[in-house]
Amino acid sequence: MTQNSQTSTTSGQVSQSKSSLIRGSAWMTAGSIFSRILGAIYVIPWNNWFGSLLMAKLANSLFGKGYNIYSLFLIISTAGIPGAISKQIAHYNAINEYATGNKLFRQGLKIMAVTGVLTAAIMYFGAPVLAVLLSGGDQNVVPILRALSWALLIIPIMSIVRGYFQGYEQMAPSAISQFIEQVARVIYILAATYFVMKVKNGSYITAVAQSTFAAFIGAIFGLGILGVYFLRQLPKLRALSKGSKNEVDLSEKNFFWEIWSQALPFIILDSGIVLFQIFDQQTFNFMMSTVMHLSTNTLNSLYALFSFNSNKLIMIVVSLSTALAITAVPLLSAAYSKKDWPEVSAQIGNTLQLFFLVMIPSALGMYAVAKPLYILFYRYDQLGIFILQFNSVIAILLALFTVLSAILQGLYQNGLAIKYFLIGFGVKIICQYPCIYLFKTFGPLLATGIGMTVTSLLMFQLLRYKFGFEIRQTFRRTCGILFLSTIMLIIVLAIDWGAYHFISVDNRILSVGLLIVEVLIGVALYGYLILKVRLAEKILGPKIVLLRKKLHIS
Repeated sequence: MTQNSQTSTTSGQVSQSKSSLIRGSAWMTAGSIFSRILGAIYVIPWNNWFGSLLMAKLANSLFGKGYNIYSLFLIISTAGIPGAISKQIAHYNAINEYATGNKLFRQGLKIMAVTGVLTAAIMYFGAPVLAVLLSGGDQNVVPILRALSWALLIIPIMSIVRGYFQGYEQMAPSAISQFIEQVARVIYILAATYFVMKVKNGSYITAVAQSTFAAFIGAIFGLGILGVYFLRQLPKLRALSKGSKNEVDLSEKNFFWEIWSQALPFIILDSGIVLFQIFDQQTFNFMMSTVMHLSTNTLNSLYALFSFNSNKLIMIVVSLSTALAITAVPLLSAAYSKKDWPEVSAQIGNTLQLFFLVMIPSALGMYAVAKPLYILFYRYDQLGIFILQFNSVIAILLALFTVLSAILQGLYQNGLAIKYFLIGFGVKIICQYPCIYLFKTFGPLLATGIGMTVTSLLMFQLLRYKFGFEIRQTFRRTCGILFLSTIMLIIVLAIDWGAYHFISVDNRILSVGLLIVEVLIGVALYGYLILKVRLAEKILGPKIVLLRKKLHIS
């Protein structure tokens, strides 16, 4: 084969990988974004039904504490196996070992069923102890944890089925099931909370417990949708399995070891953000009480501002990175398995550039519209607005960690990825008290930002030196994205500043109208700018040229 034909083949493979990445990311992003938006919108009536602003903050704080512990158990119960299954199935598919991948999937299902039952039992019966160890002794968390434990019976199995589809680069089943799961969950949350608070005049603790039990209801619907997709795909999957090489001979014991050796890194790295949040949950009240003498209710209210209120909103944009990470892992694993180093390097660049193209304007856009957005969801609170703005910037670092750790896992650099995460977590622990002492409620977020920055820099260095990733192009394009996003940020902030000279901060209806106007202007402006300077087509490919010409942007 001539050098030109080799170059042409490599170029075609890179182009196909970019197309797969963009298509898969589009599905996962859509599913993730719609799910996150639904998961945030319900907060508006949910908070109103608790009556006073203080009661709403206490409910938010309790919800956040319970969900942080549940999230950790969820990661443990799934044991990182969905990600590992996705990665390994992509590997076996790349070498035409479809039957081997199916055996791996069946073994994974058995493991998921067992871990789901065990973790659900531990969380239900150990709730009083967990409340002491992970929630500062708040016994109100106990019924919340018990309500959440039921979901652990189903979600592990649902997650591994999603991982199976993702290994075949089929992102639609995961995205659609995720959306349906969230719809069912939100409907139950709103119905149960209204019944408890408005019909029965019950306790906010009971309402929060019912709201968290909704995770179980949503999981039932999500698994049902995946089952329908699986049955539809069964003939095709069987045909691929029959055409498999069947040259890999692994015993059940070897399968078990392969699954767990790949899953363990996913457990640690997937729990990265959650571990940072649980550390905040365990230390915030104590550390703040040494700086300021405040009541327990006041401390819980301040904790809710950054752990629930702002976190609920910034996780909408962080979910963009999760969608990219899920898509990138099987693609990188397939390229790595074929030893296609040019494609590996190109795939890293594609993933990071696509990430920054979406994440930076999303985060800065949320910063710009923080005031009307916060008023819509939680009513006016100046400190809460400032925290949301600050957290919007920290969200870029949280999301970058998610994408970089996924890239390293796709490249089988699990040990170093864990090492770098632990270094960053250690930095977070060291910085926590000084940051709280100096910056009060902003302190935990700043400490998180510093820790995530250290981890991300170490991961970048590994990609550069071990895989020859050429960072200059990605750096130049990221600087361009940041510059254009900053222009959008300044203009939207100016509109916001001017509008609130005429709009009362207590008027939620007008704030909603302003929010819609600001979002439309921000999206249109950023979209125009990235098309005008040809940045979008450089990252997304030639199809964007057609869009630019249709919009008559020269």
